[in-house]
Amino acid sequence: MRLMYFAWVREKVGLDREELDLPPELKTVTDLLSWQKTRGIAYESAFETLEIIRVAINQTHVKHDHSLKDAKEIAFFPPVTGG
Repeated sequence: MRLMYFAWVREKVGLDREELDLPPELKTVTDLLSWQKTRGIAYESAFETLEIIRVAINQTHVKHDHSLKDAKEIAFFPPVTGG
């Protein structure tokens, strides 16, 4: 699975992407976001406020209750602001 990080999520995690095998018990985006917080201090900081993180699976934005089934690439974004 490819995980990709953008903007301040990338800065806090310290990576722009990583390849890893997700634990099989992760079924939804919410599960994944919660798991990310357990991966160390940098991840805990990046995923501190889960509800503001935006997620795309296979380059399509999804809601947090979306299934991880068939996901090949998951991207994490902070909220987008205009201006």
